[in-house]
Amino acid sequence: MVPRFTPFPALRYSDRQIDDLIAPPYDVLSDADLDELNRRSPFNVTHVDVPRESDGPGRYERAGELLRQWIDADVMSFDDEPTFTLYRLRFTDASGADRSIVGVLGGLEVGPYGECGVLPHERITPKASTDRLDLTRATRTNMSPIWGLSLADELTALLADPGEEIATVTVDGVEHSVERVTDPDRIAAISAKIATDDVLIADGHHRYGVAQKFRDEIRSATGSDTSDAEDTLVFVSELVDDQLSVEAIHRLYSDIHVDDLVRALDVGFDRTPAPQPSAATLAEMDERGALCLIRPDGTAEWLTPKPGAFDGVRSLDGLWLEELLAGVDHSVTYQHGVDRVIEAVVGGNAHAGVLIRPVSVAEIERTAREGVVMPPKSTFFTPKLLTGLVIRPLA
Repeated sequence: MVPRFTPFPALRYSDRQIDDLIAPPYDVLSDADLDELNRRSPFNVTHVDVPRESDGPGRYERAGELLRQWIDADVMSFDDEPTFTLYRLRFTDASGADRSIVGVLGGLEVGPYGECGVLPHERITPKASTDRLDLTRATRTNMSPIWGLSLADELTALLADPGEEIATVTVDGVEHSVERVTDPDRIAAISAKIATDDVLIADGHHRYGVAQKFRDEIRSATGSDTSDAEDTLVFVSELVDDQLSVEAIHRLYSDIHVDDLVRALDVGFDRTPAPQPSAATLAEMDERGALCLIRPDGTAEWLTPKPGAFDGVRSLDGLWLEELLAGVDHSVTYQHGVDRVIEAVVGGNAHAGVLIRPVSVAEIERTAREGVVMPPKSTFFTPKLLTGLVIRPLA
């Protein structure tokens, strides 16, 4: 099976000056971030996209009603016909290299993983919250795009030519620009190209899970398998090394004494003293081929794999840690950023931390081709896609 990728009449802000209207994805926003975004404009997308628990019962229904008010007032309007949207990101990555990503926003087929050409790239951690499902039901839209990586060769070349410029905004040093594609031949060519190979979910596994549940609800309620809920909003870019910026998500360990953790890690790693961790630590980890343990007092140690310790285990830091800690009572959470890991450990919110190395694009493709998945939170794709550039209706 190959994935279906379809155009739709996109819902967009009518004003092309969108600096005060768009926002980062809901799951990276703190309360302080939301306060600041809410203040920027009464039409900032967070007023709809992030109903807060403090808003009380009915908050999702009010979000849906607010979106409908914006449409009635022409704050937002639909394209006249089904379209694709080219989305370009230009930025400097953590190594100082200039990068440019181009992908396309459209409706990607929703179905069980592996049955429609859509694959997860890592095991999905349980998430009890129904927030996104409640919002989808109330707004009848896909608000935030999922990031999908196409294994189809030459997709980037097909997206190179510009479309009709819609808006450009720079956020935290990243330039985001969107262009509308209306030409039927080009739309057909893009759809056909993406349908030639699998699409790997890079970021947004939970959102895809919500889309699966919502599709099933609509099918049950209507008896139809032709509604807009059969697809969901996805940004699809090609899985190529020169575009993608992949960072690590580090491990924080709790419910285990640090001595017991170290005893388990010593089975597979040699420990040696390391300097005070900093951003430079990540580069040295790559050079050494080592991980880095952070202790409660802020000191650090290199974790260098012992010869033969991980023979027969895929070369993924997160998988090595899982292998050593299997059967050992502990809790693990995930944190991006060296400073935040140190803060959590030294501040007592975790008993220890382990810094891991980013997964290579080659390894991401290899695991996809072999039909296996990585441990949870193996990758952190940057930069994050903005919410509010395009909304997909679910009529």
